[in-house]
Amino acid sequence: MKLTKHTHACVVVESGSTTILVDPGAFGSESADLLAAADAVLITHEHFDHLDVEKIGAALTARPDLPLYGPPSIAGLIEGHADRITTVTAGDSFSVGDVDVTVHGERHAVIHPDIPVIDNVGYLFGGRIFHPGDSYEVPEADVEVLLVPISGPWMKIGEAADFIRAVAPRRSIAIHEMLLSDVGKSLADNFLGTDGLTEVSLEQPTPGTVIEI
Repeated sequence: MKLTKHTHACVVVESGSTTILVDPGAFGSESADLLAAADAVLITHEHFDHLDVEKIGAALTARPDLPLYGPPSIAGLIEGHADRITTVTAGDSFSVGDVDVTVHGERHAVIHPDIPVIDNVGYLFGGRIFHPGDSYEVPEADVEVLLVPISGPWMKIGEAADFIRAVAPRRSIAIHEMLLSDVGKSLADNFLGTDGLTEVSLEQPTPGTVIEI
């Protein structure tokens, strides 16, 4: 398998001839090109930095065969395409090409008690790569490669460390980093790597980096 890190929480998972796009959000200028090349699009939750409604809607119009998966809360957000969305919840499983996908987790991390908590699902690809969206809910599965959100209005560094510890992956790769300066990224590495609170090095690839799994 191959994993390509793109802007913020957006990644592409490839296996053989199958290309899966996860969370093409509004921060990414490359989203239209990624949508044109994808065999399926998977969304973890409805926030704009994970779901570019305009570009995804255009892709669904241009490509009537493009599958889109996500939690029930996104069904009414892409105007004119509600019937194109396969809604998924924790415990579901499906396949895209030769990649088996299982769904884990239910809710977005709490930002503040006054802000409603929305649906959020994580995806485990081929039993190896886990994308949690905006949540530190621990999947009931062995994970080889864990994608770890390292910034956000809901994120706390100690919770990120406990998430890595609980999942116990062989590799952890930083995502959701757009709110951090270089100093902030260094701080995340110090706390979340082997010199800090976990036993796994935190990899911080730049957008466009292809990682062999």
